[in-house]
Formats: sequence, C-alpha cells, structure tokens
Amino acid sequence: MTVGAGTRAEEARRTLLTGARLVGGGPAPVDVLLEGGRVVALASGPAPVGAEVVDLDGRWLAPGLWDSHVHMDQWALVRRRLDLSRARSAAEAASIVGERLRVEPVEAGGTLVGYGFQDALWPDAPSRALLDSVAGDVPVVLVSNDLHSVWLDSSALARHGHADHPTGLLREQPAFDVSAAVSVVPDEQLDGWVAEAVDAAAARGVVGVVDLEMTLSLDRWTRRVAGGTRGLRIRPGVYPRDLDAVVARGLRTGDVVPGTEGLVTMGPFKIITDGSLGTRTAWCHDPYPGLEGDPAARGVRIYETDELVGWLRRASSAGLVPAVHAIGDAANAQALDALELVGCGGSIEHAQLLDLHDVDRFARLGIVASVQPEHAMDDRDVVDRLWVGRSERAYVFESLVAAGVRLQLGSDAPVAPLDPWVAMAAAISRSRDGREAWHPEQRLVASAALAASTGGRATVEVGSVADLVVTEVDPLAASDDQLRRMPVVGTVLAGRWTHRTL
Repeated sequence: MTVGAGTRAEEARRTLLTGARLVGGGPAPVDVLLEGGRVVALASGPAPVGAEVVDLDGRWLAPGLWDSHVHMDQWALVRRRLDLSRARSAAEAASIVGERLRVEPVEAGGTLVGYGFQDALWPDAPSRALLDSVAGDVPVVLVSNDLHSVWLDSSALARHGHADHPTGLLREQPAFDVSAAVSVVPDEQLDGWVAEAVDAAAARGVVGVVDLEMTLSLDRWTRRVAGGTRGLRIRPGVYPRDLDAVVARGLRTGDVVPGTEGLVTMGPFKIITDGSLGTRTAWCHDPYPGLEGDPAARGVRIYETDELVGWLRRASSAGLVPAVHAIGDAANAQALDALELVGCGGSIEHAQLLDLHDVDRFARLGIVASVQPEHAMDDRDVVDRLWVGRSERAYVFESLVAAGVRLQLGSDAPVAPLDPWVAMAAAISRSRDGREAWHPEQRLVASAALAASTGGRATVEVGSVADLVVTEVDPLAASDDQLRRMPVVGTVLAGRWTHRTL
C-alpha cells in the first residue's frame, strides 16, 4: 500500500529499522535509527524510547531513488490515453484507433488522444487520410513516443488550426502546441491523476523527480502539496518563455518554493536545442540516410550559438542552473560550446550521440550527463538505421563514466516508464526482452548505475537525509529481469513511509 504524508510532528518521530542489510555497505545486518528526517545512527542495540520498530529481517536498504528527467503531467495523462506502442505500421495504428472508437465512442465534441507511436521503422507513412478512414468526424490526436510529433486526422487538424496540412504529421513546435492543447483538463482532475502517479512512483522506491514539464508548474505543485500530495520531492524546471516569471519571484535553483513544506525546490532552466532521433530532427554533423540534399537532412538547429549563450547567461546570472536538451552530435557540440563560453556548469539532457572528443569536454567543463538508458533499448534499431555508421557513439554511458563525467539517470517519462529500476537495468545490461546486448562495451557496472539514480549516494550513512528504499533483492547483485521487476517493500521520505508492504 502507499502511505500518505504525515505531519511535521510525525516526521520528527523516531523509527528504528532493525536487521537491515545496507546496499554497498557490507552483508552484515545493522539497525538504522531515523530521527528528524535523517539517519542518526547505524548500530545494533535496544530501541530508543518511543521509537517505532520495523524489522526488515535481512532485507536490503539503499538510498531512495531519483528520476532526473520526467514530464509529470504528461506521465499522468498518458497513463489514461490510448496505447499505440504495439503498432508496427501506420495501418496497424489506425486499426487500433478504429477499434477503440468502435468499442468506446468519444463523447460529442471530444477528442480521442493516443500516445506512443514510433514511426521511424514503419513500412508505411502516417497520413491524415488513413486516420480519416477509421475516425470519421471524430478528432483524433496521436502523440509520438518521444513527444516531438503528433499525427492528426482532418477533424483534429481543422480544430487546431492546421486544416491545410498535407499529411497530418506535425513535428516539433506545432506538435508541442497541439499536445499542450489536448492536455488541458480541469485542475482537480489532473491533480488527482498526478497524485496517483506520485503514489505509483513511491511504490517503486522513488523519492524525488526533476519535473521538466513544458509549462511552469510551480503553482500547480504548491497546490498539490497543500492538497495532500506529499509522496515525492519535486524539482520543477523552467523554460525560456517563463524565465522572467521565475526571476521575478527571486527563485534560484535549489531554493525551497514557499508553501510546499520543503518538498518542492526550484529546479533547472531547461532549453531545447534540437529535436529527436525518431522524428529525424536531432541536429547532427552528418545527414540522415536518404535525406542527403534536403535542407532538413541534418535535423533541426533551434538556436544560433549566440542566442543560446544569451539564454544561458541570462538564466545562470539569475541563479538558475541550465539543463540543455541536446540529442544529435552537432547539438551536443553546440551546447558544450555555449556552456563553456558562459562558464556556468549545468547538465546536458539526453546526450544521445556524441563526438568522442566531446566526452572529454563534458568532464573538463564539469557538465552533468543526464541520460535515459531505456531510450537506448527503445531506439537501438532506429539508431542502427538512422545513425548508421555512428552507433558506436550513441548512448556512450561507460565512456562518460570512464572520462570522469557525472551521470544522472532518468526516464523522460512518459517516453519511458517512471521507474529507475528499468533505467538501471538498461544501463547495466544494454539489453531487453532477451536480445543480445547492444554495444556491450558501454554497459555500466551496477554500483555506477545505482549512484546515478540516487544523486550520487553510494550507501546509507549517518547524517544523510532519511530518503530510503527497502528491497527484497540486492540491487548490486540483481539480474536484468530482477531489476526490471524489483520487489520494493518500503519507501521512506524524510523519515516517513510513503510506501510500505512490510
């Protein structure tokens, strides 16, 4: 079960976890005393007066998990949308839409929203006519798995101002605009769905997320905490269009957002420099196969370097740490150039394709690589086709670690599930569904993957914040399948249970 948040008085009480085996800290069980939201002792002995005693009976105790890149509202919405992830062609996707409309018609004036199609390997092309053939007059909006494109039928195109679009497949900013429009639901409803998603994350051992939702979510999270959603720490990001609003509030990265009981702190300044691999809009040095000579053959470059530098300088001078979206190798090179010119540090989000000399630049500049390992499993076949001859430079996790770069693992939920165990499994095995490892030379050791999922915390230590996870299996010795299905029996946030089946 998931346990609701307690009061500050409850958070201050003592809890003694007996018989805990510390992940990364040796096999001998110890007793762990929590008080005031922190780990105050690791020792065996009688329980302090008034302490709640919980016998872990040899189960494993590790620092709580973080997902360093999520879109929380989108994740909550996607959990209720038509799933298109199994479609292997445009025709099959249309068939799924048609079957859904037959079984569950859309209310008058409503829109059918689907999510998860990946058309890069489809043998046929998405078209408005194909959707029209199964949807009739019902507006249909299908969002791609990477969120960078949407596929609309004629009714939806007319509704969203693209009536004359020839194919119905919109990419990048027009896609984001349509996705934002169909994501508008009443606050109370969305807050309830987000609360369910928070509980689900806590049940997987998650204690915090970096929320990079594309609309400013500070006030939404303040409202949610006040309404009782207190199962995670949240670090909301800000994009360029809302930068002035955050600067006007005087919020710097790491500052506690007032009215959130310390659970919500200001996150990074997020800026997007290119598109995505699946939409062939990730900006690369070399053209995509078959697009040679096309003006968009190398993907989409969103900012000139001086523009990017201007945004980074403006944000960092206000105390906001940059998080730069860069997927293609040209985008990553530009991001590193701009970060070096500003001298502000920060992270690059995704870092999917890198020139090898740029790996060393990450380390020299102290730039964090915020990566999503499950994307490598989703994209391996797409990489082999669209980045043919470059796949040895894609998702180079071990090369980054070997160079001394700090990694942060995430999901980019809803692009991949909000489940750090899945991310760790992908990073460690470079495999899924029994397939052979893809570029196994880039596998991470388990200890590195865990540290990259816990904010760098290797084990539970005295004085550390009492954000913890209890598992039935040692994460450092688990198989790929065990990690993906990791049995989590307890999650502790600031000394209180947010999930507990013990």
